[in-house]
Amino acid sequence: MTVPSVGEIRTLGVTGGIGSGKSALCACLRDLGAKIFEADQVARDLMESSRQVRKAVIQEFGPGSYHPDGSLNRPWLAGQVFRDEVRLEKLNAIVHPQVADAFDQRKREGLRGLLVHEAALIYEAKLEGRFDAVCVVSASSEIRKVRVIKRDGMSKDAIRERMRRQLPRKELERRADVVLVNEGDEQDLYRKAERLYGLAMSGAGLGPENFRLFRRL
Repeated sequence: MTVPSVGEIRTLGVTGGIGSGKSALCACLRDLGAKIFEADQVARDLMESSRQVRKAVIQEFGPGSYHPDGSLNRPWLAGQVFRDEVRLEKLNAIVHPQVADAFDQRKREGLRGLLVHEAALIYEAKLEGRFDAVCVVSASSEIRKVRVIKRDGMSKDAIRERMRRQLPRKELERRADVVLVNEGDEQDLYRKAERLYGLAMSGAGLGPENFRLFRRL
């Protein structure tokens, strides 16, 4: 395995549908030495910490977006964009550029090795061009539903609605540089994470050509 020189950072986007196991994969990659940028968490943090974002959210969605103590009223805001693609796009337009700036700042921090950008909506937000390559974590809809019900207690109707708002599995796989199928146990996922990490860190750089012979893990 070739380790990048000091100051060299390789960037990998990791995405996939709800319940596919993005976070589980990223936890494995962190154990292997990667730095993880959790874009969805960063977005939530920015909605509370950034004056610019807070002002824009309140202007677009109203003061009910925040509790009296200044914390984000997540359930209320989710209700404003639930099943409303136009309002969801407006919220994303407020937050996504700030998240992108935060990721770029992370890249400038003198890191070396692999920096992973974990996000639910990489292709939907047209972010794929910002990374050296993109990995899609994939699993059947039935497996994903079982995981989400066990993890979050969501209803099947709510899960179906979330899935409807994301790109279909086949389309995600078609766009990916590498597809990691996560339908086994934790050991199987870790073995695949090791293989992905090795591919990402091999050769002169990280790019789709690394995965030409290993497009599906």
